[in-house]
Amino acid sequence: MTKNPRSGPASTEQLWAPNRKKSKQMELAVKILFGCFALVSVATTMGIVLVLIFETIEFFKEVPFWRFLTDTQWTPLFENPQFGIFVLMSATLLTSAIAVFVALPLGLLAAIYLSEYASPTLRKWLKPALEILAGVPSVVYGYFALLFITPMIQGILGDNLVRGFNALSAGLVLGISIIPLVASLSEDAIYAVPRSLREGAYGLGATKRETIVGVVLPAALSGIVASFIIAVSRAIGETMIVTIAAGQNPTLGLNPFVPIMTMTAYIVQASLGDTPAGSLAYKTVFSVGMTLFFTTLVLNIFSFWFVRKFREKYD
Repeated sequence: MTKNPRSGPASTEQLWAPNRKKSKQMELAVKILFGCFALVSVATTMGIVLVLIFETIEFFKEVPFWRFLTDTQWTPLFENPQFGIFVLMSATLLTSAIAVFVALPLGLLAAIYLSEYASPTLRKWLKPALEILAGVPSVVYGYFALLFITPMIQGILGDNLVRGFNALSAGLVLGISIIPLVASLSEDAIYAVPRSLREGAYGLGATKRETIVGVVLPAALSGIVASFIIAVSRAIGETMIVTIAAGQNPTLGLNPFVPIMTMTAYIVQASLGDTPAGSLAYKTVFSVGMTLFFTTLVLNIFSFWFVRKFREKYD
């Protein structure tokens, strides 16, 4: 009598047959877990936005919106308070503009070198070395600006012109801190341009510089602009560098040599003080935070629109 090779619990097919039911259960569990993580992120964002909205509404119940826009001083903690948000916005835009003038050209040139000129071995070492700057704590950058950059600028321009706390040193160091962001994202965008475009330009007789300027950079424009806008958003939201190096003197104007107070610096000042919860001074923190959130939101929306409109697609 011949034994059926398929019979018995230890048959080959049964040993190697996949457990589809268990795999489907595991797949469902992983999907639910990842969905929970996504919901936590969305819920956290919505919670932050709702808190800002509700507290800002409470602020504007006590302070008219037109006064928030037209007052020329920001003194919400004084006996006769004023709530001119443009005082803080002008300081924020000043330090951000200085940072942009430093970071954008240096970051873009570094990205071009890493992508187009550096050898693979050199690129493997230079890019991580550049990104180390992104890991330096902002407190260290702040004291570097206060104790090194400011005395150096005072030695060049004079103590009478440049104060101990000023927007110039804060903006310069802030620009240094966001160079890795611009360089890394721009380099990724440039490196992603297909090799065929470069070879086509070389075939038409273009030099390397002409190929970079006329072909590579326009092809990577959407990614480069996105890196610029992300860097600007990072500069606007920076806290410790401007708090330590720029001072906490709310001054309306664009003089880079005097102490100023940015929106983030005011939030730090009000949060560290003895501001009672529910008071008007407490609510100003949320009104300033809402202004900061709206500014970065507009920049991010513009970045999203620009990338979608000008993105180059290649086969």
